[in-house]
Amino acid sequence: MLTAFARAFRTPDLRKKLLFTLGIIVVYRVGTHVPIPNVNYQAVQQCVKEAGANQGLFGLVNMFSGGALLQITVFALGIMPYITASIILQLLTVVIPRLEALKKEGQAGTAKITQYTRYLTVALAILQGTGLVATARSGALFNGCSVATSIVSDQAIFATITMVICMTAGTALVMWLGELITDRGIGNGMSILMFISIAATFPSALWAIKKQGSLAGGWIEFGTVIAVGLVMVALVVFVEQAQRRIPVQYAKRMIGRRSYGGTSTYIPLKVNQAGVIPVIFASSLLYIPALIAQFAGGKSGWKTWIEQNLTKGDHPIYITSYFLLIVFFAFFYVAISFNPEEVADNMKKYGGFIPGIRAGRPTAEYLSYVLNRITWPGSLYLGLIALVPTMALVGFGASQNFPFGGTSILIIVGVGLETVKQIESQLQQRNYEGFLR
Repeated sequence: MLTAFARAFRTPDLRKKLLFTLGIIVVYRVGTHVPIPNVNYQAVQQCVKEAGANQGLFGLVNMFSGGALLQITVFALGIMPYITASIILQLLTVVIPRLEALKKEGQAGTAKITQYTRYLTVALAILQGTGLVATARSGALFNGCSVATSIVSDQAIFATITMVICMTAGTALVMWLGELITDRGIGNGMSILMFISIAATFPSALWAIKKQGSLAGGWIEFGTVIAVGLVMVALVVFVEQAQRRIPVQYAKRMIGRRSYGGTSTYIPLKVNQAGVIPVIFASSLLYIPALIAQFAGGKSGWKTWIEQNLTKGDHPIYITSYFLLIVFFAFFYVAISFNPEEVADNMKKYGGFIPGIRAGRPTAEYLSYVLNRITWPGSLYLGLIALVPTMALVGFGASQNFPFGGTSILIIVGVGLETVKQIESQLQQRNYEGFLR
């Protein structure tokens, strides 16, 4: 990986792309520290210090924003509205025929879907920004903080609208920065910004574990966490690269005097076909009842049950629900993102077939059978990786957003591998160009 980056810096045009990407990253990190108007910065810092590792329901979103959410800055919402909008559009593509037709139109249809994603991102940013401001005004953003209700200095309607507009504009700017990286930089811009947001929280989280430790001044716990992190990275890299290759043979065709086809290729089915999406879905779904209970008044029975069983990461009911939801969403997402019948029809159209399997419906049934078989280990792997923060919570007294937790490690390793692959492919392309000249 380091060799690929060194070779890229020695190539002039790739060096420009890398420096441009680094420049955008610096702008993004600066924006995560710029507070919005009508926010008492001293009160926010005091509440963040008092909250410490216990960031409550907003910990996961705070991790995706690089720590900007709890600081209530211009980039407080971060990349989350865009991620949510992308997932919603991807799910609606299967349900709404118009979106499915746009997806099949190629580049023009994809551009239209991207435009819809931008509109939905802005709408979600307005909604989430309003919720964040209302939560900060009520003091529920930092439960137990003595100055939580004085975070928003001016609670007038115009001041609230100004705060929401600032955060929505920040989200639009983050979306634009991500698209700039995609067009003029290296890698997928949104993924890179998500990578940076999560990686930015690592040093403080690791140092907090060191300070909380009791063995050899906390260095034993610190070293153990680093060792566990390296093992997890190796495991995630191994599973993310694992795939089941379905061989495909294309029949020869004579067009005029020339022969076409007759080649052999394969369909790569990844063990973790769903990526990190099931973990995000499961986390978001488990946050909903806890969020409702937090804002509900009184002391009803259902509220007490939720507070006792679905808000503590080390509770058996929470662990079981989280694991089962991840497995369910892994199968659900694979079912809507990979269509065996469509793949079988495309193979049949171009004269392709799987050796030993008839073209058409038998091919679709075979692909569906193989996909279900490899999704089981993939979903169980996702569930086990996601439970690492819970084990850390019990063993080290860490927060649920453990630095080497499932969501963060999956995203960081996935984005890192994809970026390195793009750099290597561009280097290889330039080597071929030089050879042809």
